[in-house]
Amino acid sequence: MIGGTGEPPAAPGRDPGLQAERTRLAWRRTTLSAAVVAVLAVRTALREAPSSGAMAVGAACCALWLAFTALAHARVREIQDASARGSRIRSLALPVAAAVSLCTVATAACGMWLAV
Repeated sequence: MIGGTGEPPAAPGRDPGLQAERTRLAWRRTTLSAAVVAVLAVRTALREAPSSGAMAVGAACCALWLAFTALAHARVREIQDASARGSRIRSLALPVAAAVSLCTVATAACGMWLAV
């Protein structure tokens, strides 16, 4: 109890812009990770006598990455718009969340298929 008032020091004001920034950075990080998986999948598919199955999986990884990037970009724009207006950021809609999850799991599965 510094100062002898018996009350704890006042907490600093909350900055709602930081949460939006952290969320935006998380989406970008995840998009970058998906891009790395897609690049490595294509590299693996083209390495050592490429087969049609490996090429199809590499192409699927690229398509999944593009879909994920489009979904992430739309979400980042929604977050930025809400932050600019000073309004609350809406929850991710269930169909979008399902599509993002599907893209993520399918990209991981494609990458694992090529690695084995």
